[in-house]
Amino acid sequence: MAKHGKRYTDALKTFDSTELFDGPDALKIVKENAKAKFDETIEAHVRLGVDPKHADQQVRGTLVLPHGTGKTKKILVFAKGDKEKAALEAGADYVGSDDYATKIQGGWMDFDVVIATPDMMGVVGKLGRVLGPRGLMPNPKIGTVTMDVEKAIAEVKAGKIEFRVDKTSIVHVPLGKASFDQQKLDENFEGFITALNKAKPPAAKGTFLKSITVKSTMGPGVKINAAKLAK
Repeated sequence: MAKHGKRYTDALKTFDSTELFDGPDALKIVKENAKAKFDETIEAHVRLGVDPKHADQQVRGTLVLPHGTGKTKKILVFAKGDKEKAALEAGADYVGSDDYATKIQGGWMDFDVVIATPDMMGVVGKLGRVLGPRGLMPNPKIGTVTMDVEKAIAEVKAGKIEFRVDKTSIVHVPLGKASFDQQKLDENFEGFITALNKAKPPAAKGTFLKSITVKSTMGPGVKINAAKLAK
């Protein structure tokens, strides 16, 4: 069993870990107990009533959090010609084609998001074994394979996140930073739950939101009453 430090155990004493809280109350507890020396990320972890082994029960989507994530993401764009220039002007950190593909194959991974124009997918496709397992492969369904690179970059900078169910039926997302005020965290959480409910696959039967836990990077999880948030 993992051993936790004094800050973690002290945080556990401030609430009943078996209780199911309303969203704002849970986030308040998490925020008040985020006392690390850095600005901790506030995370949500949702267990869904789906079997991700079945293609018709996959859950995946994107949303722009109302107040962003509090993290500046490095953006790599695969484009050429006018779109390369447009991506640079829109604020992409890196823009290119075969040169960046070669760098990635050599182990370079200094980026958080990859965007590509459709004509560059021949180059990007060869990186599937590297980018795929890390969740970085561009995909038209989430808006990262597009000719409108300016819009895609703007959305990432505004706080766009992707969520997808993992093999244990859980979705993990960042909701912001501990330094965010309570209202911003509440609104980001509400936006995420709304998007998650909308992403419920028709094949999913029974309870969709099985359990919801919010926590900070270094803190204990606080449980939320998922039944109140089901649509």
